[in-house]
Amino acid sequence: MSVVMLFPGQGSQRAGMLHELPDHSVIKQTLTEAEDLLQLKIDQLDSEEALQTTDHVQMSLCIAGVAVSRALAAEGVLPDLVAGHSAGAFAAAVASGSLSFKDALHLTRLRGQLMMEAYPQGYGMGVITGMTQRQVEQIRLSIHSEEHPVYIANLNAPTQITVAGQWQAIDQLLTTCKSKGAHTAKRLNVSVPSHCPLLSSVSDQLATALHGMEVSRPLISYAGNYKGRAIRTAEGIVEDLSLNIAHPVRWHEVTTLFYELGARLFLEMPPGQVLSGLASAAFPEARAEALSSSRLDNAVILAKQEQGNR
Repeated sequence: MSVVMLFPGQGSQRAGMLHELPDHSVIKQTLTEAEDLLQLKIDQLDSEEALQTTDHVQMSLCIAGVAVSRALAAEGVLPDLVAGHSAGAFAAAVASGSLSFKDALHLTRLRGQLMMEAYPQGYGMGVITGMTQRQVEQIRLSIHSEEHPVYIANLNAPTQITVAGQWQAIDQLLTTCKSKGAHTAKRLNVSVPSHCPLLSSVSDQLATALHGMEVSRPLISYAGNYKGRAIRTAEGIVEDLSLNIAHPVRWHEVTTLFYELGARLFLEMPPGQVLSGLASAAFPEARAEALSSSRLDNAVILAKQEQGNR
């Protein structure tokens, strides 16, 4: 059966996350490489203060994902399938063989900076559980306006929907959803309205940057956020990495696709735990492990067992 590597996005970060990575020579080499490429020390990337800025968060997530996936590869574990949630897509593209680590770091830095510049205040994201996309959309349409925009952003599970937009509209949507039976409806600790049309200009600038880089056809199956389908061309990778910031993340479609393709082991790269939790809930017959709370050598054993059962 197949092994999947999942790369978490913004919201999974925590102070010291790069210092907490497994003790492995390849991880140490990757951290040193990142410092050289960025001209920043790791202490300047994953401190509590540094992680208040979107660019440092996204660069740190990219470094963590690439470092641990490289360590697994050094131990003989190559994934059959990869996907990254939002900013995690850049590390997934590196793991797939489509993008260099250097370019991924440049893109995550640029992406974070552009996002902060686009909406420095007054905008963000929220999450609703216990309601379907259709239910949330009906309420959203009654609230959304040009002055107070709010959009559906991420489709993480059939009844876990994130929204993005202006805080006043988000709060009104969350309050209304809660009154109409949502299990939870709360703000997220995200200060940018990701994955909606408000970030179309950021998407355009990322596309320009990507067209100036060498992007290759993925050697390992990569599923995109934008369409929730497998991508097999370099052009498809460019499209997904540039467009996903301005469109909803179809995460449940991604993991469902992987399960249908035979994935039975989902390995989530540090520092995330949410993606493995979603996979466990959606596919009880599969196994999902978060490497932020599971030993690297255990993941190696599980992956080799799974790939040996083909």
